[in-house]
Amino acid sequence: MSAGGKSGGGAREHPPAEEAAAGVRTRPPAAEGFWMPAEYEPHEGTWLLWPARHDNWREHARPAQAAFAQVAAAIRRFETVHVGVLPHLLAAARAMLPQDVRVHGIEYDDCWMRDVGPTFVVSEEPRTIRAVQWRFNAWGGLYHPFDRDARVPFEVLARSALPAQERYCAPMTLEGGAIHVDGQGTALVTEECLLDPNRNPGMTRERAEAVLRDHLGVSRFIWLGKGVFNDETGGHIDNLACFAGPGKVCLTWTDDERDPQHAISLDAWQRLNDARDALGRRLEVFKVPMPGPLYMTAQEARGLVPGESMKARHGGDRLAASYVNFYLANGGLIMPRLDPRTDEQAAAVLSRACPGRAIVGVSAREILLGGGGIHCITQQIPSWEIGRIRPAEKRG
Repeated sequence: MSAGGKSGGGAREHPPAEEAAAGVRTRPPAAEGFWMPAEYEPHEGTWLLWPARHDNWREHARPAQAAFAQVAAAIRRFETVHVGVLPHLLAAARAMLPQDVRVHGIEYDDCWMRDVGPTFVVSEEPRTIRAVQWRFNAWGGLYHPFDRDARVPFEVLARSALPAQERYCAPMTLEGGAIHVDGQGTALVTEECLLDPNRNPGMTRERAEAVLRDHLGVSRFIWLGKGVFNDETGGHIDNLACFAGPGKVCLTWTDDERDPQHAISLDAWQRLNDARDALGRRLEVFKVPMPGPLYMTAQEARGLVPGESMKARHGGDRLAASYVNFYLANGGLIMPRLDPRTDEQAAAVLSRACPGRAIVGVSAREILLGGGGIHCITQQIPSWEIGRIRPAEKRG
């Protein structure tokens, strides 16, 4: 998420050839009957990574670590949680995390599991789960090196008790936060992100759709314009809009016409209202009030240790805060608490959008200061009970 970083010319951007080839399928997922299920469908568990960088997480990452531990504890109420930790921090992380959270020693550059981790896909015949590994270039080059981040899908699969540790390597630079699916054939994306020349020079809408159709098993695309204002990911959909259930979308919203976010959200609302999903349904759109606007304080900025390739941060910088950056666990909704003036309003809207789920609020400002939210630091493993995920009669 964040433009932090260490310098490092010549670092590998992808795993070594022998690792990259291990377990890689030659045909794309959709050709083999695989699709990406929705986040609101059953999970086998959740993965996170542990924050550590001093140039991206203030006060030597200690406040962020406390926040990540709270997120892990909240999710653990509903499902198994795995946390990848840099080997030299294993003991400290183990002491901060609930004892039933599973901790794994993993090398990585920063801790945005949604974006660097694998995207899991499932099938009914055979009844199994596999992973899609996207190309990764640190959100269009926000930091270097990122070779350890590019290895995370391989590392996660090596530590996951999946039926088969097989992968698909997609021919596209993309992050998990750039896509949201309903599990029934529909994908939400933004033009700002998927057509970003810093990720995929020359990428056309048609080419992007072809790759995602092959690797997510989707048939209908709902293209929104820009992402949340000042989001350094360059337009990730998961900060702006997400599927809350079949035919239901949560959208970041502000009524303040003076706020640059208003025009972005209004354009998205109009596109969503004109859209149909893969099953021909109109979408029910839930306007989730945005917090703030929120800004980094001078004291928070002083807590960072500048790096050579670090994006400069200053007191007064606007933060890309959004309640839509929540995470759906089995029976729960882990919501970022960001602003006491709007937290309860947002919780009320999310409760209507996701009835029957327990809303668990977690203080998320420290995560936001690093450049993201709760959804950005999590990645779900879909349930192996494939038959419960997507009934055959509802295939898109």
